[in-house]
Amino acid sequence: MDSNIQDFIDTCNSDNTCNLITNSITTANLTASSASSSPASTSITSSSRYENQKRRDWNTFGQYLKNHRPPLSLSRCSGAHVLEFLRYLDQFGKTKVHTPICPFYGHPNPPAPCPCPLRQAWGSLDALIGRLRAAFEENGGKPEANPFGARAVRLYLREVRDLQSKARGISYEKKKRKRPPPQQQPMPIPHHPLPPPGASATH
Repeated sequence: MDSNIQDFIDTCNSDNTCNLITNSITTANLTASSASSSPASTSITSSSRYENQKRRDWNTFGQYLKNHRPPLSLSRCSGAHVLEFLRYLDQFGKTKVHTPICPFYGHPNPPAPCPCPLRQAWGSLDALIGRLRAAFEENGGKPEANPFGARAVRLYLREVRDLQSKARGISYEKKKRKRPPPQQQPMPIPHHPLPPPGASATH
């Protein structure tokens, strides 16, 4: 297997299996460095990491096309070839996806192992397609001919999301922001004109 593809698979698998560790380490690092790191430097670091990952993904897909039988040029690549690529990566996944007959189907924290297949997590595939879609246009591709934005690819990702959500008992729906309750206008205080000086009060 090509080293570029292996690097990508390792990245996907580490994202899928080490989320808790990564999140805890990231949180600790951000907490420790919050006093010395500015928002601008954090943004630059995130952008650089994204660009590096996008470049690696683009090179990986290019290598996949070269190894394809028969070899494919990028200009002839379609949404169907993108789906082939995603299914090819699926065999190296490390995310357990329970089948409907599994007793742990829909269980977010299975208490015991099971023989269900391992797959690439939907989140990793969705992020990968987003990076490749951007890289395609940055490398001269036309948006209307972008195979990574093909309807078949969008439907496939939606199908994977729904299947894994049900199988793993995890919701991938974005939380809707609660709108703040409308502020009530303060009631106007009635203003009574003061009686002129020397006026006698009536009883």
